[in-house]
Amino acid sequence: MEPRLEQNTPACFWQQAGVVKQKKCQTNFNCITCRYDRALRKVCRDNEAMRADGVEPKGKRANLEFWRDKLQKQPLAKRPCIHHMKGSIDFKACSKYYNCIDCEFDQYFQDQFKVYTVVKPIEFADINGVSLPFGYYLHPGHIWVKIEDKNTVRIGIDDFASRLLGVFETVETPLMGKEIFHGKPAIEVQRNGHKASFTAPVGGVITQVNTQLKKNPGLVNEDPYADGWILSLYCPNIKNDLKRLKFMNSAKKFMSREVDHLYKFLEEETGLAAADGGQLGNDLYGNIPGVSWQRILDEFILKGL
Repeated sequence: MEPRLEQNTPACFWQQAGVVKQKKCQTNFNCITCRYDRALRKVCRDNEAMRADGVEPKGKRANLEFWRDKLQKQPLAKRPCIHHMKGSIDFKACSKYYNCIDCEFDQYFQDQFKVYTVVKPIEFADINGVSLPFGYYLHPGHIWVKIEDKNTVRIGIDDFASRLLGVFETVETPLMGKEIFHGKPAIEVQRNGHKASFTAPVGGVITQVNTQLKKNPGLVNEDPYADGWILSLYCPNIKNDLKRLKFMNSAKKFMSREVDHLYKFLEEETGLAAADGGQLGNDLYGNIPGVSWQRILDEFILKGL
């Protein structure tokens, strides 16, 4: 007896390719264990053998061909990535003609199923209460970049922006497989109906999204450089992209200037003098009335565009 299928059970690859009219996947796309897949493959191999001998198959079987072969004949815009067909990512075209072994994105996507340990920074620079880990790159729009492996990077919102804007209620990102571009909006946070967009510090294809932020977006505020990371990217032009970012001493100088700028900004906006040598607290927006959300974004976040 076949298992009872739910209404939202995804369609089999053979249906999605248009080879058969209707067939739901019963094996979570583990095709090697699927009797239906094996049966159709046998018919397709027999069809190929018959045509090789100059005999044209007849009847319903004549229309059967391997689902990959059928999709390979389609234009790029109609060749969905296998991971999209499985429902794992938003639409992404397959440019490798389903030779997944040659696909860099597929390799990085498969890596997500490995157990990841987010390595916490060992050393920080403390700039009037704002932490900045050594070895991280910094974008002027207050997004950090950490090189993971070769062309893979992890990115997130830095401690300065986290303290300035306060605890986020949502953190939204493009889906895995989407390409993001340097200087274009990539991350959106929301708090009490207010939204803020952060631009991508580098360009690349999203290979991983921190799913923990759906349940607990406050991780960005609690641990911005480790558990609060937001995206992982495959960046083919990482060397050139990194040249635009602050690193080590330049990052420390930039952050120091930002803290000084913030003190002056708060004095001008509130009329209250900041204590000399004082340290920034948490949730400045929530604790200092009279300062508009948009004014803060214009002064410190959107200038990174």
